[in-house]
Amino acid sequence: MTPGSLYFEGLLGGADPALVSEAADRAAVLLVRGARDSGDSEVADRLLHLADTEGIETIAEVWAGAPADSLAGCLWRLYLLRSWVYADPVGVSREFEAGRRSAQVARVVAGVADPPGPEQLKAMIDEVLRGIAGSDFADVLLRAAAFARVVATGRASLNGPTDAEVQRMLVLSEQLEAAGHAELAHGLG
Repeated sequence: MTPGSLYFEGLLGGADPALVSEAADRAAVLLVRGARDSGDSEVADRLLHLADTEGIETIAEVWAGAPADSLAGCLWRLYLLRSWVYADPVGVSREFEAGRRSAQVARVVAGVADPPGPEQLKAMIDEVLRGIAGSDFADVLLRAAAFARVVATGRASLNGPTDAEVQRMLVLSEQLEAAGHAELAHGLG
């Protein structure tokens, strides 16, 4: 054994980032592609509650660093969006209501009940995530993008949110929309 090899053996550290990234990508592919092919009606509910059972922090550890145009990155954004709606359904409802007058097409695509109260928004976001197992993943992404766009429009018209908060929601919408189009064109990997 060389003196240099002893140095590396003595280092304590976390998992290899490349291996974590590879595992995260593989898990995302299995969740999205495998869920649709499983034929198991309970898969949608298990996918829906993944963040509840595992914790959004655990999901963030695995998928938060993934590119927006990857399955892992899309799942991170979808679960983050759901967690946010559940954490502040009244605030989200206020922002969505403010935006729906200006973003008519996006409001229709998002598929939120009228009027969009807190419970209706929770139901919509859950329906969108259930779609991972039951429908075309591109539809899931485009509906979530439309929802985020309406909220961004609402934030821009209200006095409370900062420009940075409006911009973050707009970027989320654009990322989900671009991923939806990429999924339609050639499928995300």
